[in-house]
Amino acid sequence: MKLVPLNSIFDIEYGNQFDLYKMDLDDPEISFISRSSQNLGVVAKVSKDQNHEPYPAGLITVTLGGTYLLSSFVQQEPFYTAQNIKVLTPKREMDFREKVFYCMAIQSNRFRYTSHGREANVTLDHLLVPSEVRAKWLKLDIDKLLNISANPISGRKVKLSIDQWRYFNLKDLFKITGSKTTSIIDLQEIGFGKYPFVTTQATNNGVEGFYALYTESGNVLTVDSAVLGYCSYQPENFSASDHVEKLIPNFSMNKYIALFLVTIFNQEQYRYNYGRKASQERIRDRSIKLPSKNNRPDWQFMEDYIKSLPYSASI
Repeated sequence: MKLVPLNSIFDIEYGNQFDLYKMDLDDPEISFISRSSQNLGVVAKVSKDQNHEPYPAGLITVTLGGTYLLSSFVQQEPFYTAQNIKVLTPKREMDFREKVFYCMAIQSNRFRYTSHGREANVTLDHLLVPSEVRAKWLKLDIDKLLNISANPISGRKVKLSIDQWRYFNLKDLFKITGSKTTSIIDLQEIGFGKYPFVTTQATNNGVEGFYALYTESGNVLTVDSAVLGYCSYQPENFSASDHVEKLIPNFSMNKYIALFLVTIFNQEQYRYNYGRKASQERIRDRSIKLPSKNNRPDWQFMEDYIKSLPYSASI
């Protein structure tokens, strides 16, 4: 198959380069795309900016740097972008499956940027990708293949307004503790199985493989205390590498509430880096802003909001 530069297939431009903290949230209806590898890169819903029309649905966004370098998604709704995101518009008619193919082709080049600090700002436009997509691949029903439903669980819209939010101490919401360190060598000797091995990586929910051993109970949040403070939800029993901290809820937590919390946690990854790690002590000292009712976290609202989102039926 012939390879051609990406910019021969797409018109490529920098996105809005907006800062989320400067966006209006009073009437959140527009997706805000940031450097995330989850939820199509959508980290929030924001109000429409009177001076800028959002990008239309159907375009591709690509992350140019950071932990999630070259994360590429076909956006399903109108959107704005944060810093360091490029937007790709097909030069010809292209259906959803073909766009997904090119997202995967772009992400397959991630190995080229493994050098510390290297970004794709300049080189993205010239990445080599297939000039066309095999017809037999385009015949696949992607949603059926992956058992995905694009529908929300709830048919009603839930407005996200931070007016009724307040800060809560994490140590009051969770028991914060470490996990037992399990060696990957030991796991390989035991053999593959159904239990996730959770590490400090900030992709794939922190999971690096599945083995026939678990040391930790599921339905907890895990936090990487070695690198960026990445938070993920572990619904099932799991084993863990070094520097994986656990947040065991002091409340009744389900997967919908957990995903709401994970999004809030990861919005504050800027607090942590190689010199300032998300240690148990720092996590205990943290407060997070959450929806509240009667001066308590409004867990029902968090669940209802997640259930109102597209694709929530597939969670």
